[in-house]
Amino acid sequence: MKKIKVIQIGIGHDHAIVILNSLLRQPDIFEIVALAIPESEKSVFADRIKIYENRLPVMTVDEAFAASDIDAVIVETEEENLTKYAYMAAEKGLPVHMDKPGGLNLYEFEKLINLVKKNKTVFHIGYMYRYNESILEAIRKAKSGELGEVYCVEAHMDCWHPTEKRQWLSRFPGGMTFFLGCHLIDIILQIMGEPEEIIPMNQSTGIDGVTGEDYGFVVFRYKNGVSFAKTCAKELGGFERRQLVICGSKGTVELRPLEEYDREENIYTGVRFTTEERGCNWKYSAPVVNSDAANRYDGMMSSFAKMVCGEMTNPFDYDYELKLYKILLCACGAKID
Repeated sequence: MKKIKVIQIGIGHDHAIVILNSLLRQPDIFEIVALAIPESEKSVFADRIKIYENRLPVMTVDEAFAASDIDAVIVETEEENLTKYAYMAAEKGLPVHMDKPGGLNLYEFEKLINLVKKNKTVFHIGYMYRYNESILEAIRKAKSGELGEVYCVEAHMDCWHPTEKRQWLSRFPGGMTFFLGCHLIDIILQIMGEPEEIIPMNQSTGIDGVTGEDYGFVVFRYKNGVSFAKTCAKELGGFERRQLVICGSKGTVELRPLEEYDREENIYTGVRFTTEERGCNWKYSAPVVNSDAANRYDGMMSSFAKMVCGEMTNPFDYDYELKLYKILLCACGAKID
């Protein structure tokens, strides 16, 4: 695979720094032509810019786009600007990695999808759990029929954030459901498909005077059961209790925690698989098997490079990404046509 020349636009997204570090960790795959800083981020994130000024060229967005031989664009701006800059890259015919979940406007997101679909542009969104091998295996078990008839998916992604961060959530519809619940909704949609009914139950805890919706909860009703996604920004121990449970007539898979970090920023996942034969009484407890260590972002970005080079097809097509985005907005309580 040839080395991919990329520009990264923005450092305002929560994943911007770790994505940039992943690119720098993979010099055999990526050459960073420039870190492009939108005007809106220059003063707000001045401290972050200083970290990289001596490590790679820092340019304006126009200067970066004018650079020669760009192969792809990485968009890591603040959430409300993700779709805007991804569209700019797509207009130039460049493959795009855009962090999750996209901007705040359905019309603009749909316009982006129509453009990349028309031009068959590589379009890749940074849903990090798509590259967690344990989650991929759990989804495989569910979709292959190994678990029997799947009737329920329960997904938690909790954390503890300070007051300022929880108030910051007020800029998003649905608060935490938009910010982190999007990862969980992606998993539920992959396993269960499109729901018959979406019931958003997002709200603010009101703790410390916060008015942002720092408690996200959404119910998805299907013909054979109910699934849910829950995400809270004020949960002590929430990082450790992130979990995924998939229940079927022949087996249950539980992943908890979804990620456990070591000092090298690698992650492990604890997996418990209970079968019909062994899990029908009080006495049996399925053993927990820990996954191999893996970096959360390296697999994501190396896969994007393979897509750019034509060595891999994105398993998530344009129509799926649009459907996911619409379901997310409904889960956030937004009204869409």
